[in-house]
Amino acid sequence: MALTIAQIEAATFTAWPAMTTAMDGTWLARFARGFTKRSNSIQCLDPTDDADAAARLSRMADLYPLNSLDPLFRVTPLAGPGVIAALDADGWEPFEESRVLTMPLHAGLAIPENVEVLDGADERYLDAFIALAGHNRRTRETLALLVNLIACRNAGIVIRDAGGEPAAAALAVNALGIGVYTNVITRADKRRQGLGRRLMQGALAWTREVGATDAVIQVVSENAPAVNLYTSLGFEEAYRYHYRRPR
Repeated sequence: MALTIAQIEAATFTAWPAMTTAMDGTWLARFARGFTKRSNSIQCLDPTDDADAAARLSRMADLYPLNSLDPLFRVTPLAGPGVIAALDADGWEPFEESRVLTMPLHAGLAIPENVEVLDGADERYLDAFIALAGHNRRTRETLALLVNLIACRNAGIVIRDAGGEPAAAALAVNALGIGVYTNVITRADKRRQGLGRRLMQGALAWTREVGATDAVIQVVSENAPAVNLYTSLGFEEAYRYHYRRPR
């Protein structure tokens, strides 16, 4: 049976938490020091909960300056027509469309050779990702805090080059039976060499080993190489979302 949008959204929230949240009915505002838009935006969890949308949007948007952030709204199919109308009326502009891809995880997946599987909070994974992404020390501290907030089993997947330096990395989470993969990155000089495929094969195999039966990944629509990689692995599009910001 195909996963529902609500199941997928719940899994991705579980796999990539925020530090603090605020709720108004089934509207959720997330805050995480600005690290990733998913953990620092407003979203709706029920398309029928769109009454009094303009006032609720204003109240939630006002929380972001209090947390030293600019307000963002993540618009998924769970945002009802009243929500879209309020965003349009207030001039929130859309940007960065992403695709949500899913696939079943079958038995028989194997972790390729020379793919490290570390605990997500392991310093070796955190250092590898930060080096690949070029983030600073403060961002590393935020990443470490967020990974330690993940309630489910998770693993840092790392591939190193011949010199032992990180060449690719990803975070894999078994979110209550659904494998979710975030922070997927390959070093610029190592792209188009098959590392991304090996990395994802390792991530998919690990989540299957620890009990996941389905897989979910989110990818920016304009990232054609990543979209092509994931679809070649068996992922199919479930739905799309985009962000809105005040003009």
